[in-house]
Amino acid sequence: MLIDSHCHLNYPGLVDDEAAVVARAAAAGLRAMISISTREVEWPAVIGGAERHAFVFATVGVHPHEADLHPGIDTARLVAAARHPKVVGIGESGLDFHYDRSDREQQKRLFRAHAAASRETGLPLVVHSRDAEAETIAILEEEQAGGRFPFLIHCFTGTAWLLERALALGGYISLSGIVTFRNARDLQELARRVPEDRLLLETDAPFLAPVPHRGRVCEPAHVVETARFVAGLRGVSLETLGAQTAANTQRLFTRLAL
Repeated sequence: MLIDSHCHLNYPGLVDDEAAVVARAAAAGLRAMISISTREVEWPAVIGGAERHAFVFATVGVHPHEADLHPGIDTARLVAAARHPKVVGIGESGLDFHYDRSDREQQKRLFRAHAAASRETGLPLVVHSRDAEAETIAILEEEQAGGRFPFLIHCFTGTAWLLERALALGGYISLSGIVTFRNARDLQELARRVPEDRLLLETDAPFLAPVPHRGRVCEPAHVVETARFVAGLRGVSLETLGAQTAANTQRLFTRLAL
């Protein structure tokens, strides 16, 4: 029994066939999926999807790409939105210096606001980090010094240094379909090194479909293919990996009611 810890059910490619997407996930054996928000305007839609389906849950947050468009978002607004019982996390938030679609200082401000919301609510912070490893860890270290909060690095594609630093801060690591790609040898090696009690799985649907679905619209049911591949990397059965990662997801996202 698997959990997709990160998907975007409100995005084109999924929202137009939502009921069938959720049904296929259930048929594939998923216990739950977490639909992640990236902009304030979509919070009602993301939460609405969670309200319509018993095993769909939601987060509230602002993606770093959207930081410039959300100057009014602060910790208080995130905390207020997170009071909904089906909201299980804060984010996704973080830093993206690869595309630089928003001012870096504004990204940092919003990242800190999300960290504070995670600390205040106890809900895990879903972290996006791309080409900003040192800055991501620096902010996490500074914010953790003000009070511990749970977090995970979603869609991990980073270095061994980022893995080690995130784990040292108590973080969790989530692997997406990228790990199945032929050119992902370095990531595959790191996937073997994640402690079994810190590993999660995700699709990031509708993006990043794993082999053998690569190039198509990704959906939560495809997390099974990522799980099968990672199980092979780690030398365990699919059933064992599924149980481990589902337990980890429930330990981190404590509001998951399954």
